[in-house]
Amino acid sequence: MRLTMVGTGYVGLVTGVCFSNTGNDVVCLDVDERKIDTLKQGGCPIYEPGLTEMMKQNVDAGRLEFTTDAAQAYRDAQMIFICVGTPTGADGKSDLSYVLGAADDIARVIKELGPDQEPKVVVVKSTVPVGTTFAVKERIKQTVGDSIPFSVADNPEFLKEGAAINDFMRPDRVVCGVEDERTGELMRELYDPFVRQGHPIYIMDVLSAEMVKYASNNFLATKISFINEMANLCEAFGADIARVREGMCADKRIGNQFLYPGLGYGGSCFPKDTLACIQMGTERDIPIQVSQAVHDTNQRQRRRFFEKIESHFAGEGGLSGKTLAFWGMAFKPHTDDIREAPAVDMMKWAKEAGAKVRGYDPVAAENVERENPGAFEISDGQYETLRGADAVVISTDWDEFKAPDFGRLKALLNAPVIFDGRNLYKRSQMDREGFTYHSIGRAPVTQALVS
Repeated sequence: MRLTMVGTGYVGLVTGVCFSNTGNDVVCLDVDERKIDTLKQGGCPIYEPGLTEMMKQNVDAGRLEFTTDAAQAYRDAQMIFICVGTPTGADGKSDLSYVLGAADDIARVIKELGPDQEPKVVVVKSTVPVGTTFAVKERIKQTVGDSIPFSVADNPEFLKEGAAINDFMRPDRVVCGVEDERTGELMRELYDPFVRQGHPIYIMDVLSAEMVKYASNNFLATKISFINEMANLCEAFGADIARVREGMCADKRIGNQFLYPGLGYGGSCFPKDTLACIQMGTERDIPIQVSQAVHDTNQRQRRRFFEKIESHFAGEGGLSGKTLAFWGMAFKPHTDDIREAPAVDMMKWAKEAGAKVRGYDPVAAENVERENPGAFEISDGQYETLRGADAVVISTDWDEFKAPDFGRLKALLNAPVIFDGRNLYKRSQMDREGFTYHSIGRAPVTQALVS
């Protein structure tokens, strides 16, 4: 098929590259000339394992191209996927200006093409509040009227940053919201190569498809906040969250995914989608109390962990004049995304408290510096970050942090103190290595003598 992706951000670029990899002809459109120039030169504006290689392969095969020319991108497309951002405002509402702006651009082009064109399918891929796909339809109709045929669909994405290629190529399920049989068949044909392992394609009404994404992400966010609340109870009563989780997750009704204690969720999806559900409820006077509690619990979790750091140094005059080394700044491993990243929040709080802050991340450092110019000292290596620091804070569970050289770590720090926000290490090992060790949902290791 001939496809156009509107937007070359995380969703648009991954979707376009993966569709081209199954033989479709794909045009990726963006208004950002610098981004398009980077893509044309073989560069990738986001970090996602395997994406750059697959992108180059399909560009070389002639199936994938990039442009800023909307007329070129829309003219021959059979299906147009709107993959632009829907950022959340301070009030929790999703900003739909980019989605509706894309609809206006599509409308202008298909109006110029006239009524004899093959009916195009405009697919909303962005995560949008329920009813937005129909708002896109009405927006286009305001320009083209009833004389030019087209249809709309909603096709929510379920991509995990760091595993997006595999998620797209081997999806658990594909969800498509459509208005008519023709659109449903086109969606089935497009996604058939991705579900031949037996996973389902669900063709449903548009409003339900839009809601599937929010319901899914709110439930996963709930699991994260739930296990963190259980971890806090474990700390209060002396239980071990690792053992509690082990016994709990053996129940097949519960499972074990997204039930890891930590600093809470971050990134673009869970925070935004939880707030969007709360806001949709407010608009219809339906209190969405569980989602509100999930959001509040998540925001408290990172602050609660930071209070452990403050408490440790309280007897030494507080954080003023101390140096904290942060291992990991992305909100999760295998991505350079720092949106809603717990590490960045804690780094800001530490600096406000008078501490000197250093950070290291294998791929997110450039984004941290760009978003916070000159605010933190960014190190090139994980051990370089430690030199002369009064403690290390582990905030992202990158693989390279899981089995470090503890002797080297101890020698570089002013004091052998670890704040582990990802529970990477065994308490027995920390005791044996002589560290003061604070984690989540487990008693601290405090018997080590700290110089």
